[in-house]
Formats: sequence, structure tokens, C-alpha cells
Amino acid sequence: MTSGPGPGWQTLTLALFRRIRADLAESLTPEVTWLAWHIARGQDRNLSELSAHPHPHPQLWLRDGWSARFHRPPDPADTGYGHTPAQVAAFRAPSLDLLLAYQAATHQLAEHYLLSAPDDDLPRPVTSPTLGNTHTVEERLAALIREGFAHTGQMALVK
Repeated sequence: MTSGPGPGWQTLTLALFRRIRADLAESLTPEVTWLAWHIARGQDRNLSELSAHPHPHPQLWLRDGWSARFHRPPDPADTGYGHTPAQVAAFRAPSLDLLLAYQAATHQLAEHYLLSAPDDDLPRPVTSPTLGNTHTVEERLAALIREGFAHTGQMALVK
């Protein structure tokens, strides 16, 4: 992966970012903002865990103080995974700018990972310290892309 993110990854992330920005500008409902936050949290958690080899790499959420800026607990497992409908409805992002800044930071994390990961990294198994499950790097990256598309589509439905 040392050749860096290809046009496909860049096109995908740019499309997701534009869609999220457009959706958020139109409708700052808790559901839409929660989905945008959840996409960014999933990227942050997964990419931080993938980058932790051979040394720990803390999530941006904790390292850069994003949890405090979002008025949320500094819990690395607070990604939205398993949230109830009531928790989603209660979610409030402090501002559109803050939400987009966190999304941009996680995008930079993705670019850094893709530029620095070794070419033979895809089959490497990674155990998530937050979820306790083990998947290969390839499975985790594929899930990030799949979930990003799914949640972006959900934004269009709930606004």
C-alpha cells in the first residue's frame, strides 16, 4: 500500500465528504449528525487500531481531545456501535464545523495509513482492543468502505 491511496479511494472519500457536507447543511437532525459522527468514529477507531502495529497508536478521539469538544466521555469504544434509537435521537454535535473538522481529521488519518502501510499488510490479522474481535486488515478496510456507503445512504433517507 506504499503507493498510496489510489484514485478510487480518493474519489470515494471525497464523494462521502461532499455528501455528508450537503446533507448536514440541509438538515442538522440528530439522526443525520449522529450518522456523520459514527462514520468518522468508525474510521478513527479502525484506522488507529490498524496503525498500532508494532506500536500503539491512540485514536484521534482521545489523543486530540475530540471527545471533550463533542462533550462526550473519553471512551475509545464510544463509536455509536450498539447505540439505541434513543441514544441516536439524543445525539447533538456542538456545530457543523466541528463535525466536519473531525471528519477531515479522520480522512487525513486514512490517507496517512494508506501511504505508510506496507504492501503486504492486507492479510495481517488485527484484534480490536475495543471490540475484542479479530479481522484482517483487508476485512476491516472493506467494512469501512461498505459502512461508509451504507450510512451515507441512510443520511439521505432520514433527512
